Amino acid sequence: MAVVIASGLRKELGGNLLFDGVSFKVERRDRVALAGPNGAGKTTLLRILSGETDLHGGELAFSKGTRVALHDQRPPLERALTLREYVLGGASDLIALEAELRRLEAAMADGEHGPATLARYANAQGRLEHAGGYAWRERQTAVLRGLGFEDAQLDRRLDTFSGGELTRASLARALAGDPDLLLLDEPTNHLDVASLEWLENELQTLDAAVILVAHDRWFLEAATNATLELVAGRATYFPGPWHAWRREKAERAAHAAKTAERVAEDIARLERFVERFRAKKDKAKQAQAKLTQIARLEKERSEAAGEVALLTRSRRTLGFEFLKPPRSGRTVVEARGLALAAGDKQLLADVHFALERSEHVGLVGPNGAGKTTLLETILERREPQAGSVRLGHGVVVAYFSQHEVELDERVNVLQATQAATGFQRPQAQALLGRFLFSGWDEHEKPVAALSGGERRRLALALVVASGANFLVLDEPTNHLDLESREALEAALEAFPGTILLVSHDRALLDAVAERTLAIDAGSVRSYDGGWADYVRRREERARDLLAQSHEVIRAPKQQKQPKPKPPRPTELERLEAEIAGREAEVAELERRLAEDWSDVDTISAHRHAREQLARLLERWESLFESSSSSR
Repeated sequence: MAVVIASGLRKELGGNLLFDGVSFKVERRDRVALAGPNGAGKTTLLRILSGETDLHGGELAFSKGTRVALHDQRPPLERALTLREYVLGGASDLIALEAELRRLEAAMADGEHGPATLARYANAQGRLEHAGGYAWRERQTAVLRGLGFEDAQLDRRLDTFSGGELTRASLARALAGDPDLLLLDEPTNHLDVASLEWLENELQTLDAAVILVAHDRWFLEAATNATLELVAGRATYFPGPWHAWRREKAERAAHAAKTAERVAEDIARLERFVERFRAKKDKAKQAQAKLTQIARLEKERSEAAGEVALLTRSRRTLGFEFLKPPRSGRTVVEARGLALAAGDKQLLADVHFALERSEHVGLVGPNGAGKTTLLETILERREPQAGSVRLGHGVVVAYFSQHEVELDERVNVLQATQAATGFQRPQAQALLGRFLFSGWDEHEKPVAALSGGERRRLALALVVASGANFLVLDEPTNHLDLESREALEAALEAFPGTILLVSHDRALLDAVAERTLAIDAGSVRSYDGGWADYVRRREERARDLLAQSHEVIRAPKQQKQPKPKPPRPTELERLEAEIAGREAEVAELERRLAEDWSDVDTISAHRHAREQLARLLERWESLFESSSSSR
């Protein structure tokens, strides 16, 4: 059943056409990725669907009673509310349902049992049960925990939270209201990997239609099953996984290019015929027919060329080409007995690790685990609580911070670039052009007037041109589109120096990192390989710990009642064995994905295996809780 049907949508901004003729249908359980370049109208379309923005043409038809929730990057307007009150405000219809049920129950207690009353009661009861019954408030708390909030934060006022925390609060409000149509604009921003994985699972199980905008490739593959692309005012809808859409688009572009090439060859051949025979009386009629044919082919060539241009439409993407760095000593960073704290919170204790020349290392861990603190300690911007960390001989560092970028605000963009790089004006202008600062106006713009995204682009440009042999990168892909992320990924893979990378972009981590340092419970563990290898090892450890806990539970029974034959495995044990096999399959597929992210067959198999594993784990959890309560 369709939740929403869009027919011929048209929208103008400032008298200019944004898009026209946009048509699509979204059904419950559809997960649609809304794709397209910046400025194509993705956010505007989400706001049209939520009722915040008017249309200039076309029609929207929603199924009866459809509840719509929108999450975007705008912070909450009312900051005097507590976090709990703000999230609860997204479920006003559920509060109204509870009041309606109480009123109907009172009426029925007074003897009102007419068909209309019973029907209203049944409808309200069904709607509340869909949201989790009278326990829906507990579900809201579970959503907040899944997005990284702690119970102690629930009664804090919004004006005490950071911008990233407010963005997560907005996402929690949208998820917790039990919508029929969920609209998400960049939901992965400000989420750590644990929260990203939680959100992926939540979206897979949510009984609603979802339309989302995201630049996280791993998330798009895991969370969506269709793509609606907005390009140059037109829309294309593709049912199927995200990787299949990208493959289909590439194949269509290649087909259109071949068609344009073939038609051009036909036109050239016909033009030669016309040129040769148009002056001959006995061939003049044929030459005229060829001219008519040429006119028809010219139209076909124009259409094919237009299709190629649309499918391979050039977007302004960042240009990355790192300078060849000087050679450093073999050991780039070495930490011994390192301990770090933030205020009263202990972050790390007795940590030992080293990075060697040319290593590309990913640093992962939950928000608040101390990743940025560790980076700043390595760079001697913070003093350790105990132990030591030092840089090796000949190490030249370039640091890209996820926080306030250190730029000279007394000068303009071009002057800041020349001062930081030592480039002459033409070189500096060329560098700025590759990072989307084009023309005199943007080069002369004061640094103090730059937006947050522009400051990050300028900081990336200076890192690229630094000539450093040790890149320390803290969330470099924030505010980058897909194409720019892929350009950065390719440049980092080819960088001959040393990299220490913190990122929530799992595709970037998997492509760039040859080794992973994971912050876990105050310590740092080292894993060979990128993100997929780390996940495999993490799941193996979790499985081993689970097996050990079950051995502890079962051991007393086996000692008290020894049997001559091994007992038949219980349903729980059989399920655990099946889970172990499925986890091994997922790990192997992730290893293959790490070798070739573009292997669409492996991506599809990985998606299918993850879905099966999720169902098995859900069944195991139910059985385990039952067996625990019976004991």
